[in-house]
Amino acid sequence: MVLYLDFDGVMHHENVLWHPKKGAYLHVPPGYELFQHASLLAELLEPFPEVQIVLSTSWALQYGVTGAAKRLPEALQRRVIGGTFHSRHMSRSEFQYDKPRGLQVYEDVLRRRPRAWLALDDTNEGWPPEAAGRFIQTDENEGISDPEVLFEIKEKLLEMAGEQH
Repeated sequence: MVLYLDFDGVMHHENVLWHPKKGAYLHVPPGYELFQHASLLAELLEPFPEVQIVLSTSWALQYGVTGAAKRLPEALQRRVIGGTFHSRHMSRSEFQYDKPRGLQVYEDVLRRRPRAWLALDDTNEGWPPEAAGRFIQTDENEGISDPEVLFEIKEKLLEMAGEQH
């Protein structure tokens, strides 16, 4: 089982900026911090040890999959098996600007062929009809902490676990 995970707008507020010296930082009102919902995701996944994570975030371009994964709590780091960016399959520019996230994720699904999968992202751009029911759009400010989103994630994880048995 694979969870495709975006960071911005999912793990924290979507307004992340990059600085050559500081790296990534949030440009938001007080009360938000980077990866503020990561422990919540770890908690959600705890009953589902078979769920692995594929990073579908531009952080993997900036820091590499390993570097991006290191920003997550250990419980999530252990689950990361790769990213949707594959230099053999697409250019950096194509990943960052040309190919919508939904299509990137779906192409990765076709390569990996997981028995069950779910994607968390704050944008609904480019998701093919085949992804219906497998994609949860998070709130760009509140990420996965939005109550309706949390409920949907729990439901989909239970559904995925049921598909495994």
